[in-house]
Amino acid sequence: MDRKVVWADAAVTDLEAAAEFIAKDSAAYAASFVLRSLEAAKSLEQLAERGRMVPELKDESIREIFVHNYRLIYRLEKNRASILALIHGRRDFNSAWDERR
Repeated sequence: MDRKVVWADAAVTDLEAAAEFIAKDSAAYAASFVLRSLEAAKSLEQLAERGRMVPELKDESIREIFVHNYRLIYRLEKNRASILALIHGRRDFNSAWDERR
């Protein structure tokens, strides 16, 4: 089933912040990370169920896939996958998630 992939503003901000942080060490790696993140999100058009449920939230509709050390968090809906956040795996998830409310 094809789904439309939509990025929330907060998730776009997360991606930009991650790219800026990574670019401090390597602009090429930052560009590669952005491309990899966009490709991972696009893959949800056909493979949205592949992500695991976010353990901290215990909600079957909110899932995640990993892009390097980052958690790409999305909401699985009937006809779309909404990208909600991109959170570094070492961050305290609950604090990072609460920032989005």
